[in-house]
Amino acid sequence: MDERSTLPMPHYRRSMTLLWQALALLCAIIVQPAFAKPTNIRAQLVAEKAAMPGESVTLAFVMKPAKGWHGYWQNPGDAGQGMRTRWFVGDAQVKAGALRYPTPETLLISGLMNHVYEHDYAVLADFTVPKDARPGMVLPLKVQAEWLACTDQICVPEEAELTTQVTVGSGKADPRFDVWRAALPAPLGAQAKFQLAGDTIRLGIPMPASVALDKPHMFAAEDHVVDYAAPQAFARSGDWLLVTLKRPKIAAIDPAQFGAVLRLNGAGDGVELSAIPGAVPTGGTPLKGDAAADLSLPMLLLAALAGGLLLNIMPCVFPILSLKALSLARAGESEAEARREGVAYTAGVVLACALLGALLLALRAAGQEVGWAFQLQEPGVVVVLLLLATAITANLAGLFEFAVPGFARAGSPQGAFATGMLAAFVATPCTGPFMAAAMGAALLLPVTEGMALFVALGLGLALPFLAVAYIPALRRLLPRPGKWMVWFKKLMAVPMALTALALLWLCWRLGGDWFAGLTAFLAVAFVIALAATGKRQRAGKSAGWVLAVIVVLIALVGAEKLPKLFAPPAAGIESILDTKPFSEDALAKARASGRPVFLYFTADWCLTCKVNEKAAIERAETKAAFEKAGVQVLVGDWTRRDPAITRFLTAQGAAGVPLYLWYVPGKDAEQLPQVLSAGLLAGKAQQ
Repeated sequence: MDERSTLPMPHYRRSMTLLWQALALLCAIIVQPAFAKPTNIRAQLVAEKAAMPGESVTLAFVMKPAKGWHGYWQNPGDAGQGMRTRWFVGDAQVKAGALRYPTPETLLISGLMNHVYEHDYAVLADFTVPKDARPGMVLPLKVQAEWLACTDQICVPEEAELTTQVTVGSGKADPRFDVWRAALPAPLGAQAKFQLAGDTIRLGIPMPASVALDKPHMFAAEDHVVDYAAPQAFARSGDWLLVTLKRPKIAAIDPAQFGAVLRLNGAGDGVELSAIPGAVPTGGTPLKGDAAADLSLPMLLLAALAGGLLLNIMPCVFPILSLKALSLARAGESEAEARREGVAYTAGVVLACALLGALLLALRAAGQEVGWAFQLQEPGVVVVLLLLATAITANLAGLFEFAVPGFARAGSPQGAFATGMLAAFVATPCTGPFMAAAMGAALLLPVTEGMALFVALGLGLALPFLAVAYIPALRRLLPRPGKWMVWFKKLMAVPMALTALALLWLCWRLGGDWFAGLTAFLAVAFVIALAATGKRQRAGKSAGWVLAVIVVLIALVGAEKLPKLFAPPAAGIESILDTKPFSEDALAKARASGRPVFLYFTADWCLTCKVNEKAAIERAETKAAFEKAGVQVLVGDWTRRDPAITRFLTAQGAAGVPLYLWYVPGKDAEQLPQVLSAGLLAGKAQQ
């Protein structure tokens, strides 16, 4: 076995990236002097004013990175290095105060989170004038400073001998220091607390609810305490700000105290805090950089309910409308029967949504990078769905009679329950306009509240059927049962057959040619078996055991052969636009170019995504508008599981796809609606 296979894959990738950066740094050291002249980040040492003997004077290291270069905070994050200094007065080495940095920025490159400065900044330190100094003296202060200057591609160690003079006496202060001090994080002024909880560290920070937060971020002062690249969860509970951070999977340190800087907003305002062990409040309302930040739990529940309700008209739900149509038609036969079926159907839908939600939360708690509709990223699940759609198609077409979900001749609560579970399982990959905030919040809220959102989603999906079951006026609007149902049943075999073909295509996208070929063979064999079963049924013979034997054989062949044939094709999106694959690095470069950026996330199994692409993105007018405005287009393909995309979606408060983001140069992302139009995109390009 490959030795690296014993490591968790995210840690392995991060380790390899760090190794390559270290090798690049070593090469840079070999081919040039130990430290380069400070050409990429120019530095200057400035004293604020004169000072009397025994008094402190503040000095500033004024750092000016060249375009495309950046320097590092005291804790650089996953890679990098802060500043190192040695102080001298003349030839005598002296001591100075700790370096004080402004609130840093985040820079995510290849899955590594760095704490950086991509603009001019000043690092401050205090120097105490010796008590034996005489007024009027001029102290020649010298600092040997080392730092690391980096771009997205290379790093260069730099050093400089910086000098300034400090006059012993009194004098006017340099006004620039007021600006530089304002950039420093302010002391919190209250005691924060933290708790270690499994693979997370939870912080409670006293902060008035009136303090506005816009996309906050926590910068840990010590290394090996938090996972820098992991999403951070923020919530409000009265005058407490609650923060949940992931801990490193390897070499995590249990801190006695937790020092950090909390960035409050995109303007660089921050506070410095030191947390001690103690009780941290639970619950709270989640904070995000999107609409979820402004929604209370009742509003999120309402959004989930409305999202589930709208799923009934979303394109991805259409293939199962045939199941509902026949059940709704039968609902007019008996009020008691209609209510039983309505309750059973609702129970099936709600249970399926709750089970999917519980599994999703459990996988994420175990460290898996998964999101909403994760089941359709698993080839085995798609194969099972394909065979199920094949069986339903054969039943609708009249090849055999079997009480598959919702098709018992006289109707039954068991059939309605199974129909509800199937409806939820197939429908949940879509997200409606009201679901984005609710499902994104469900991944951040405590388990109980998150599960309540999944239940509300299921209730919304089942609500139309439940209303028909309990409101006689609605049932009277339905056509009476009759011979038309036989023809309608056969007609509904068409969309279900198209669903099976779509699932076969998804098998090809997930597993490659041979994988899809064997899946198609198994589906055809299944149809032949079902037709043979139907023939025995029409002859009045027992057929259940025959079908059971064939299903077992198909399952055995599939379990044995399909994993061996699994070979995913190369990922790629065909588009009339000039698109590039999404990565954090590609996004950073696109935004740095000064041109507008359109970033969207899609998946082959997401019919909502495909409808938007045909209706709004893959249009000649969109292409023309984008080319005229110089819009750069990045695409994240989430058809197969991709931890980097999952992390980015979570950071944006999205539980799944579609997600559409528009970047104006110099501004944060604007999240576009989940229902697009060509006019909307063209209009954004013309702004």
